Amino acid sequence: MIKAVQAVFGLGLLCFAATQAAVAATDISKLPRVKQELVAPPAVPKHDQVAKGGPKVVEVRMETKEVLMEVAPGANVWALTFNGSVPGPLIVVHEGDYVELTLVNPKESTLAHNVDFHAATGALGGAGLTLIQPGEEVVLRWKAVKPGVFVYHCAPGGTMIPFHVISGMNGAIMVLPRDGLKDAEGKPYRYDRAFYIGEQDYYLPNDGKGKFKEFATPAAGMHEMLELAKGLIPTHVVFNGAVGAITGDNALSAKVGEKVLFIHSQANRPSYPHLIGGHADLYWVGGSFSDVPLTSQETWFVPAGSAVAAAYEFHQPGLYVYLSHNLIEAVLLGAALHMNVEGEWDDDMMTQVKAPDSFDAKAAMDH
Repeated sequence: MIKAVQAVFGLGLLCFAATQAAVAATDISKLPRVKQELVAPPAVPKHDQVAKGGPKVVEVRMETKEVLMEVAPGANVWALTFNGSVPGPLIVVHEGDYVELTLVNPKESTLAHNVDFHAATGALGGAGLTLIQPGEEVVLRWKAVKPGVFVYHCAPGGTMIPFHVISGMNGAIMVLPRDGLKDAEGKPYRYDRAFYIGEQDYYLPNDGKGKFKEFATPAAGMHEMLELAKGLIPTHVVFNGAVGAITGDNALSAKVGEKVLFIHSQANRPSYPHLIGGHADLYWVGGSFSDVPLTSQETWFVPAGSAVAAAYEFHQPGLYVYLSHNLIEAVLLGAALHMNVEGEWDDDMMTQVKAPDSFDAKAAMDH
């Protein structure tokens, strides 16, 4: 029944396939091909910050996996995913490259899936050409003409669009300028590390007795999740799939003096990332690498349905907290992560002149 309903929802999308132009401006067969090995966030795939040679066809493969995932103790969700993670993996290409995606919907799936790349041009970002039923696969190729960071997400049609997005089926792609990033003065900017943070809002129904419901299949919980989502109040707002997913042994790491690029996406709601004890030396508004980045931002803005990039050079060691500065969502709903930075402390930048008798340094890190 669900598959039949989705086929109806997707019918309008599939019509776009018949209208695509057959004319190609480039002889794709003459371009070099590279396979990009995608990795689970917050890691990013290996890539060159400055392109080597001319445009390439970058081949990527993603599977639309439906996974029962723990969001928090006692709270589970049927996560609809790309490659089994929330968010899906970051893809990295250069302006002018072609992205050639093989999208696979395993036969074990219960729902149809597709992908809408906000970085792509035409056919609903590719959604109109990639709708596949369980057991099918499709290959889509599109040219990356806009440099920046962008969201991608599943968009099968109708109410299935918000349901798939709030079930975790979204990710991001970074399209770097061929000559690399530039700072606010137009000078080349190179980062030492890069991390991808995908912010996710969940709407998990309660059984009325203080416990979250768990459903046998993704579709079984769809109606209650969407009804709850109409109130626009999430039960959880998390980074990379679950509360505390990027803390403890999974905390990010860096060293004093390193420049770190943070890529942050939110496919459904606005967000306000902030690094406690640090700043965004550079912030690319709206994720656009075509524009001059802002400097010295204390908190940066991620519009709903987009990704942005921010960079910071660490000057002090210690445990940092990176969070959404909607503090209710950060502290009470889960939108926070930790980052360990190694190095020598600089008393000139900060020092405790006199400690109170009750001072406990660890107490300040209860985020």
